[in-house]
Parts: sequence; C-alpha cells; structure tokens
Amino acid sequence: MEASHYKKSGVDITRADEFIEKIKPLAKSTYRKDVLAGLGGFAALVQANFKKYKNPILVSGTDGVGTKLKIAFMANRHKTVGIDLVAMSVNDVLTTGAEPLFFLDYFATAKLDMNVAKDVIEGIAEGCRISHCSLIGGETAEMPGFYHPKEYDLAGFAVGIVEKNKIVDGSKIKPGHVLIGLASSGLHSNGYSLVRKIMFEDLKLSPNDHIKEIGTVADVLLTPTVIYVPLVLKLLKQFSIHGMVHITGGGFTENIPRVLPKGVSARIQKGSWPIPPIFDFLKTKGNISQEEMFKTFNCGIGYILIVPEKESQKILKTLHAQNQKAYGIGEVISKRRKDDNDPNVVYI
Repeated sequence: MEASHYKKSGVDITRADEFIEKIKPLAKSTYRKDVLAGLGGFAALVQANFKKYKNPILVSGTDGVGTKLKIAFMANRHKTVGIDLVAMSVNDVLTTGAEPLFFLDYFATAKLDMNVAKDVIEGIAEGCRISHCSLIGGETAEMPGFYHPKEYDLAGFAVGIVEKNKIVDGSKIKPGHVLIGLASSGLHSNGYSLVRKIMFEDLKLSPNDHIKEIGTVADVLLTPTVIYVPLVLKLLKQFSIHGMVHITGGGFTENIPRVLPKGVSARIQKGSWPIPPIFDFLKTKGNISQEEMFKTFNCGIGYILIVPEKESQKILKTLHAQNQKAYGIGEVISKRRKDDNDPNVVYI
C-alpha cells in the first residue's frame, strides 16, 4: 500500500508557509510602534504601554463577514471583504470609546488559492491601516471536505484600550439627547441572506447585471463597510458623547436598545436622512415591510452618536467639515405615549 502523506489528503503545509511569507509585508505595513513580534510565530507580542493611562481597560470584539462572502465568490472579487472583516470588529470596539490596538484574522478554506487569499489579506491590511490597528497575526487553515471548493470563511478579533473614566456605556443618556446618524456606504455586512434570496433566487440576477435604480449588482453588494474609528476618536476628544451604536445585524431595532439605560426610548424621525437606492430596491422587490427593514438593515445609517442636545449642532458641523455625511435622526424620550401613532416616527 502506498504511504500516506498530508498533502495527498488536500492539505499543503509548504504552500501555507509560502503564503505566510508572502503576506508578512502586508501585516508589517499596519504595525504600530508597540508591536514586538507579529506574523509567523506561535503567538504575537505587543508591548503594553499604559503610561498615558491611569486606569486602562482592554476592550475586545470579534465578528465575521457572513454570507456577503457568497457574493465575493460569485463575482470572483475578494479585495474588499477584508475591509468588512476589520470594520465589523473595530466599529464594535469603538462604541465603548476605545481605540483599537491590534487585530487577528482567521481564514479557512478547502484548498488555499494564493491569489484569492492574498486579495483577502490585502483588504484586511487596508482595514487595519484605516483604523490605525496592527494586524499582528492570524490563522490560515486548509480544511478539504469541510468547505466547498473555491470558498472560504473569515473571522476577526480586535483588541482596544480606553481610560476607565472615559468608557462610553450609555449610562449618562437622558431624555432630550439627540441621535446623530453617520451615513453608511450601503448594506455594509448585514442582511445578506435575505439580499441573496431577493437578488439571485427571486429576481434571477447575476453579479454583472446593471440595474438602473442601483447600478451594477456586484459593485453595490460588495461596497465595503465604513470604518468610523479615526473620525469618532477625534470627536471623543472634543465633545460629550454619551452613547454609540454600530448598526449591524438586527438593524435599528436590535442595536439601539443595547446602549439605552432603563426608562428611556429612542424616537427616530423617518425622512431625516436620505436612504440609498439599494434599500428602496430591496424593500419594493422583496415586498419587505418598513418594520422589517429597520430590523434587518442599516437603511443608510451605519453608526449612531447619542449626544446632549446643546452639543448636537457643533458635532454635526464638525462632521460635515470632515466630509462625513451625518444627520440628526431622532431624540431620546422618557417613554412613548400610547396615543402617539405618528406614521413618520419609529420608536425603539
């Protein structure tokens, strides 16, 4: 009987080692000064420089890209999903007021395609550069028989730091506070199981199809998630921001309550921001109720700041000066009146 080898089972360790060497420069391009050892070892090393903090708190977050990856497979376009991967974690970490420090990724596939994997890592490195976060390591796994051929999965892990007395946790939110919505770039990385059903099963579209209302399907669906880190960290140094929300899975309905203290609700004014065409397209073609839209998608708002009313206009002016589309989209209220059935308002 012929001797067995790991390579014959579909796992090529040598090829994986070659890939690591190829992507090391990408990772190094993201390193902050505190990285001592990154890609290639059993573990990465980051020097904990806490001198500028009195009570430093580490903040962690993890997430994936979800079935948006299926669109990347269909279109054979892999350079932006890495940005999505970083965005999903660093934007979450940011909601506490923390500055992201470092990031690790997990890339798993049936058989390693060097070109595809390099495109993905290039996107991850770009996301880390945007958020000033070091890509210090990760894992590349070949798992034949587990994943479909030419497909892969991604997960990411971010760690940040914040001064204890500067943690943003929503505890200071009061009735009268204003909700400022920062524009999304589109769908970001949520609701794609429903998106794929409507676009590819119901409407029988392909990634290269051009739709008058929205543009080329692949371009719209693969637009990367906005990374809000650099902009928001600057705002935190200038203004009182008492709550922050990353609008991800669960849309407005599930995410806004996560930061609101007991006894208050949010009153969202419909029409207070422009909704990108992709959302109206999906709502119409998929026959989706307005309630379901707010529960599933970001509807054009990717991140929310909850701030004192007296500072809201200054914050909006600052955001606009930095070319960030932002809108006053609602307010915090003590509770909803039972007789208030305004169709132009969404209560959270």
